[in-house]
Amino acid sequence: MNPIIPPSGRNIGFVGTRFAGTDGVSLEAAKWAKVLWDHRHVSHWYAGKLDTDPAVSMLVPHAWFGHPDIDWISERAFGAVRRDPEVTRRIFALAEHLKRTLYEFVERFSIDIMVVQNALCIPMNIPLGVAISMFCAETNFPTIAHHHDFYWERDRFSVNCVGDLLRMAFPCTVPSIQHVTINSEGQRSLSHRRGASSVLVPNVLNFETEPPGIDDFNRDFRQAIGIEPDDILFLQPTRVVPRKGIEHSINLIKALENPRCKLVISHESGDEGHAYRDSLQELAEQQGVDLRYVPTRIGEERGYNEQGEKIFLLADAYAHADFITYPSLYEGFGNALLEAFYYRKPVLVNRYSIYVTDIEPRGFDVVAMNGYLTREVVQGVQRVITDHAYRDAMVAKNYELGRRFFGYALLRRKLRALITNVTGADEL
Repeated sequence: MNPIIPPSGRNIGFVGTRFAGTDGVSLEAAKWAKVLWDHRHVSHWYAGKLDTDPAVSMLVPHAWFGHPDIDWISERAFGAVRRDPEVTRRIFALAEHLKRTLYEFVERFSIDIMVVQNALCIPMNIPLGVAISMFCAETNFPTIAHHHDFYWERDRFSVNCVGDLLRMAFPCTVPSIQHVTINSEGQRSLSHRRGASSVLVPNVLNFETEPPGIDDFNRDFRQAIGIEPDDILFLQPTRVVPRKGIEHSINLIKALENPRCKLVISHESGDEGHAYRDSLQELAEQQGVDLRYVPTRIGEERGYNEQGEKIFLLADAYAHADFITYPSLYEGFGNALLEAFYYRKPVLVNRYSIYVTDIEPRGFDVVAMNGYLTREVVQGVQRVITDHAYRDAMVAKNYELGRRFFGYALLRRKLRALITNVTGADEL
């Protein structure tokens, strides 16, 4: 199946396990679709969970990695070294079903180019990865595979009985697939492990549009979460999982010895349990740190809950924040760091590996720590929250660097090259 590409206005088919909510993959896919739409390309969506327009979408329940049939396979594929024949049978039966739906998706929406979002690198849904690989092998279909993280980067996938399938499909390296990685380490490891070249496309934000600020709806955000107008709001804009290093944020507030400093955590614990959250709460109490955990007041849309309380956007929290804490131990890229630059907020960064290789060399002005808090780090934060001229110069510089190196202009250039490789015409 080699589609005839029309002269303009391509139909782009985004394929993944989920395009819904605020996970990193869904957000980056939406940014790609926005830039493509600006240049007349129409996006269509295929996944097991969707909050996209049904008119341009195809919902396939077994594409969702949380489907019971997919869970059954994953439970038996990882943490074991011997594969039951029934696991093999189910994988290929579901892969065949999903492959048929891919053919249907491409035909229904006259797809010209397929963009696979993370489904060919992280084996959350093995049958889907196998199905996409077989589809591409059978059709030589023009495909861009956007890899956010690879299975070999995750301990949970290291012991498995599906190594043959992982080598086949995660990622598949048939000639019709162009590979995209989001950081230089992923680019190097893909080349080393699979002999495949890739285009490096970092995560981006729309620095061409000014960030929203304080308005009539969010003006009472501080009051709503119990923060006083003259308090110094330290925002931890992440999920509560151990790799986020939130204990460093608590220790920072303690070290500042200022009762006006309050730490606000914006997100839920996620699917990794609540033990870490509980340990943070206990640490904050021991340290005498005012910790506010407010995920129930921050959602995907503004509105009101059943109690009549306002539900704010994460952007509203950024608008009111005085300082951003981002002491992560590891990140695939670091969207919250880009958000801090975008919303013109000073930020504490733990120098995780991708920050050191892909972000720090651009010259951003942050308060940086190397795995632990030092007196110099605390003094750096103290200067930022007390010296307003210094702070203003810092955030203005970071915004400009973000616009140059991680803005939509960069994404536009990268997508232009990827699309041109398929069409032979410069369309972006």
